[in-house]
Amino acid sequence: MKEKPNPMKTPTRILDLTLLTGALLASLAATSFAAETLQPFNGKNLDGWKAKPEGNTASQWVVGTAKPNPADPKQFQVTPGGSELINNTSGHGKSLDLYSTVRHGDAIITLEVMVPKESNSGIYVMGEYEIQVLDSFGNDQNPGPGDMGAIYGAQPPKKPKYRAPGEWNHYEIHWQVPRFDANGKKTANARFLKVVLNGATIHENLEMPGPTPGGVDGKEKPMGPLLFQGNHGPVAYRAIKIAPLAR
Repeated sequence: MKEKPNPMKTPTRILDLTLLTGALLASLAATSFAAETLQPFNGKNLDGWKAKPEGNTASQWVVGTAKPNPADPKQFQVTPGGSELINNTSGHGKSLDLYSTVRHGDAIITLEVMVPKESNSGIYVMGEYEIQVLDSFGNDQNPGPGDMGAIYGAQPPKKPKYRAPGEWNHYEIHWQVPRFDANGKKTANARFLKVVLNGATIHENLEMPGPTPGGVDGKEKPMGPLLFQGNHGPVAYRAIKIAPLAR
């Protein structure tokens, strides 16, 4: 006897097609998100950024336009209305580190950074792995482990091109996150695949066995924020972009 169709029963072929379509859409959405270039700083205000608490110290991060102060070249003169992310602090320990609410994984991070005379900051990739920011003008031929472009505690930069305080420096950071298995166990270390400073490649394929000191929480993870060190001295950042790492 021919079975009568059951209106309450979804045909298997239609069900399979529905599941396949859903999976395909999810995959396309994930690919689209992964391919998106992020701009964590909107150039207008501090939305999307958080200060890392440190005792009773207040954050001195502002948005505006910075240039070395003619009366004191170790400080900034800041005017409103610009699109720079500025730590307008008067000295060491008088401001806070600042990190993005946007998180990233494998990425190419590009940005520009400027410091006044003798100032010091740091770029923490994923909030945990520091690339040094310092007034290292004149040290091009003999850079040390704490100079501009050094990976803190790991390696000094190779043949850097330093610029004078008050001039903008350009970083291009190719980053690969540490790998983890399904149980959260690390299976491969993070790597700075390439770091370019002012057009000069200063690091290549540098393996990082663990975080550097002073990050968000000192823990390795698949994704993390971008952190700028703010408790050492005045610094300004602009043109911050986080792009997908090409495979």
